[in-house]
Amino acid sequence: MSTYLTDRPLDMAALAAEALDHGCGATVLFLGTVRRSPGDGDVVAIEYSAYDAMAEAEFGRIVAETLQRWPQARVALRHRLGRVPVGEASIAIAVAAPHRAEAYEASRYIIEAT
Repeated sequence: MSTYLTDRPLDMAALAAEALDHGCGATVLFLGTVRRSPGDGDVVAIEYSAYDAMAEAEFGRIVAETLQRWPQARVALRHRLGRVPVGEASIAIAVAAPHRAEAYEASRYIIEAT
């Protein structure tokens, strides 16, 4: 079973619930969505594929590093595979931490590392 990869639309409520912890006062939710801008042309979707075992290991490494740097944080991460239409999320990150600064920092660390 895949931990980080899915072929289904990303469910932010489920991801936030996965990261929820009563000791954490801040939860940051990040969505990376497929966009269309004037410079992109007529984009209607992006197709994502991955070597699942390698991608799972890399996401696991990133999450482990995040939890080493912010040990009180809780992290949930999903990346969508397959065809993702414009306006839909291709990556979703939920980070809960005791304070907002740590939640923002950890979330940014994760997205920059992916």
